[in-house]
Amino acid sequence: MQLVELNRIIYVTELTHLKVFGPDGQRIGKIVEAAVAPMEHPKRVAVFLVGDGGKTWFAIRYDKVRSISLDGVVLCDNVLVPYRPDESLLLLRRDLLDQQIIDANGHKVVRVNDVTLILEPAGERQELWVLEVDVGVRGAFRRLLEGVVSPATIRRLQEKIKPNSIRWEYCNIIEPDPQRRLKLNISHEMLNQIHPADLADIVEELPPAEREALIESLDEEVAADTLTEVEPKIQASILESLDSDKAADILEEMAPDHAADALAEIEEEVSREILSDMEHTPAAEIGELLEYKEDTAGGMMNTRFVVLHENATVRDAVEALRGNEELLEGLNTLFLMGPDERLVAAVPLARLFVQPDSTPLKELASKPLLKASVDADRDQVIEYFDKYNILTLPVVDAEDKLQGVITADDVISLLRRR
Repeated sequence: MQLVELNRIIYVTELTHLKVFGPDGQRIGKIVEAAVAPMEHPKRVAVFLVGDGGKTWFAIRYDKVRSISLDGVVLCDNVLVPYRPDESLLLLRRDLLDQQIIDANGHKVVRVNDVTLILEPAGERQELWVLEVDVGVRGAFRRLLEGVVSPATIRRLQEKIKPNSIRWEYCNIIEPDPQRRLKLNISHEMLNQIHPADLADIVEELPPAEREALIESLDEEVAADTLTEVEPKIQASILESLDSDKAADILEEMAPDHAADALAEIEEEVSREILSDMEHTPAAEIGELLEYKEDTAGGMMNTRFVVLHENATVRDAVEALRGNEELLEGLNTLFLMGPDERLVAAVPLARLFVQPDSTPLKELASKPLLKASVDADRDQVIEYFDKYNILTLPVVDAEDKLQGVITADDVISLLRRR
C-alpha cells in the first residue's frame, strides 16, 4: 500500500456497511454498493448506493456527500433518487471483488479480495477515490471477518499480515461485452507494451470469454504476436470465438507458417471463412502452406524470406533489405538463386557488414549448402538443426526451387510443445 495516513483509508468491505445520515443527523440507511463512472473520472467514486434492508436502492451522487468516516456517511441534503442499473458504472463489489484482473505491472492474473479507497478533500466536502486493489491475505482476512467484528478490530488484527496490493492505474479489468467495455472506458494500452510471451501466459490463465475479450482489445500486431505464443488448443479456441473478419485481421499480422498452423487446428469450415476474409496475398501464402502435411518440412516452413540473383553484391543485398524492413527482426540469412530459379547459396546476414559494397555475395555463402525437401519429415529437420547447429534451413521442391525457410525458433517451439 502507498504510504498514506490510515485515517484517510476506507476499504470497500468497510464502506458497504457504513450508516448513512442526513444533514440533520437522521439515519437514512446504509451503503450497500459504490461505483466509479470511468467515463467521467477514472478513480473517483461517483455514486453511492443506499439501502435499508428492502429491495429498493437509492443513488447518491458524490457531490451530495459531506463527510465519510468509519462512523458513517453524512449527506448534504435528504434528496434521494431511486437507483436504476447503469452499464457505464463500475460497481466496486459486484464487478471487482472475487473477480480476476490483470496486473499490468507484474504481468500476471490476480484475484481481487478488497479495494482500498482514499479520502480526498473537495472544498467543504470529502470524496473517495480508488487507490489500489488488495490481492493478498490481508484483504481475504478482512472479507472473512466482514460484518462479524468491528472495522477497528479488524484493522488492529490485520497489522501482523503483510499487505499485497496493486495500484489502481496498473489494474486491467477484463470485460467480455464489447459495448460495456466502451461504456466503462476500459483501455489495455499498458498491455500492448508487455512482451507477447508474458501476454500469452496471461491469456492462458484467463477463462475463455476473458481470453477472447483481451485479444479483441489488443492492437492487431500485438494480438498476433501473443497468439503465436499461446498453446495450440487455446489458440484455436480463441480464433473460433472471434468474428471471422477480426480473426482474419490478426492472422494477416502473423508469419504465414504460424497462421497456417493456427488454421490447421480449427474447424475446416471456420478456417475457410477466415481465409475468405483475408487479403489476397497472405491468404494465398497461408493456403499454400496448408496443403503440406503438418509433420513435414513444408508444413513447418515460413514463406517470408529474401532471395537475390546469384551475381548480386553486398550493395544489392543492402538495397533488398531496405525494401523488406518488416522481415529484419527475424532475418539472419539471404538466399541466392540461379537463372533457372534453383537455390544455389545461403549467405549469413552478419557477413555483409564487414565487407565492401562490391563484394559478390557468392563469396560469403555458407558451405556446404544445407537444405531440406518439402517432403522431409519433422525428425529429419530437427536432426539438421541439432547436428549442424544452424539458424535457418531452406526448404526446396523437387526442382530445387526455394519454397520456404525453417528457423531455429520454429524448431524450439515444436520441441517445447512436445
